[in-house]
Amino acid sequence: MRADKAEAHASAAHGGAGGRNLAGPGAGAEVRSVAAGETKAEVPGRMEVVVERSNRLCAYERVVANEGAPGVDGLTVAELKPWLKAHGVKVRQALWRGEYMPSTVRKVEIPKPQGGVRTLGIPTVVDRLIQQALHPVWQALFAPEFSESSYGFRPGRNAHPAVEAAPSYSGGVGGRRE
Repeated sequence: MRADKAEAHASAAHGGAGGRNLAGPGAGAEVRSVAAGETKAEVPGRMEVVVERSNRLCAYERVVANEGAPGVDGLTVAELKPWLKAHGVKVRQALWRGEYMPSTVRKVEIPKPQGGVRTLGIPTVVDRLIQQALHPVWQALFAPEFSESSYGFRPGRNAHPAVEAAPSYSGGVGGRRE
């Protein structure tokens, strides 16, 4: 059943009926491209990087290393490689045409130690693979626009230097008390 759900997703990803894709030229173009008056076909290199074989292999290796639970389609990380051999071309074509639509995420509730629950959204392994393939493109596109004082979710940065830098942003007032 899992392979059937994943196959149905692949079918929908490459232009199956019922999708949310808009018809017409430029549908699915990046917001930045549209704002600049360019269509997705006029933005050189970005999708080539995403679908390039070595990038896909790196993305696959990161997904496998991260492991994780299956999404709504039930496809596991262990089942991903054979699934990609059967359906990878369809997914790449859908990405290239701007027609790929990610699946809904699977809702999982994790109990908190003090009571209550934390809700997690688990994407499908195929969507995680695509996210990992998109990562270098997004990083190159958006990282230069981040403030130097931004530490969250950036390579080589974490909370420790952010805490050390905090007093300089407040003029040295309110630093660590002893």
